[in-house]
Amino acid sequence: MNSENQAQQSDQQSVVGVIGLGAIGRPMARLLATTHAGVKVTSSRAKDDVLADLSSGLSSETAANKIHWADNAAQLAKDCEDILLMLPDLPQISQCLEGPEGILAGLEQRDPAATPLLLLIGSTCSAPGVRALADDLAARYGERIAIVDAPVSGGEDGAIQGTLSIMLGGSEALCARATQVLAPCGTPVRLGELGAGQVAKACNQLVVSSTIFALGEASVLAERSGLDLAAMWDLLGHGYASSRLLDSRKDRLVSGDDSPSGAIKYMRKDLAGANEIAAATNTDPVLLPLLRQAIDEVIEAGLGDRDISVTKRFIAER
Repeated sequence: MNSENQAQQSDQQSVVGVIGLGAIGRPMARLLATTHAGVKVTSSRAKDDVLADLSSGLSSETAANKIHWADNAAQLAKDCEDILLMLPDLPQISQCLEGPEGILAGLEQRDPAATPLLLLIGSTCSAPGVRALADDLAARYGERIAIVDAPVSGGEDGAIQGTLSIMLGGSEALCARATQVLAPCGTPVRLGELGAGQVAKACNQLVVSSTIFALGEASVLAERSGLDLAAMWDLLGHGYASSRLLDSRKDRLVSGDDSPSGAIKYMRKDLAGANEIAAATNTDPVLLPLLRQAIDEVIEAGLGDRDISVTKRFIAER
């Protein structure tokens, strides 16, 4: 049986592996635990701390029966058919794959005739890089392992509420399998072959970054003109300036609270990915170079770890 047919056999009776338990990965793992047979996780953090975080808000019975620990990624790969990777970028994914405790070491302990191991790349990374990784794994392991790129949008709130937009790239069969796994976390939609999810995420980040700079700049203009910023955003939120990003960051823009949540520094690599796509498609972008320069300036100003709403402070202090 080839991987395309085997891919359709995965269902919600399997335990899902999760690596990358940050602001997005942690609530996703919690949702997957309550809707699948369970989740198995591994982390560089202490086991007791990780399990306590994931168990927060769950009944003691659910936590005990649905959240499982693996000592390393190899054990995770040995025991799970589907692994969600919510890591920063491809270098971290490669590190997680290789070595005696990596995913590939666990793959080698699996029955070669078993359902192929599916890696769900939830990271935002390079589309060509994802394709190159898939080609390398296919050359080394054939159909025993497969990849779907599955970056997400919606932030920590969306991850908690299960309303993420999940952008899938891969074969129809593998994306159908990924949809079964990830549906509890939001809306998975296949947008094309492998790498399509990353292209969509780059487009998403182009829109998000331009919007958050516009919101920050408009906030500074309004405040310095003596307007009631809260009243203005409440009003404009009913017109064409309305957006989910405005809804989620309005209070922060008004209060000036840019404490860490979605760190703005990650937009640097996201926009680099968009630039890579622009070059590959012979596109001469207008906004993209300006946004990349602005993000660089934010990071150079020491604000890279702040929430994306820090654009208001950055512009005010220029």
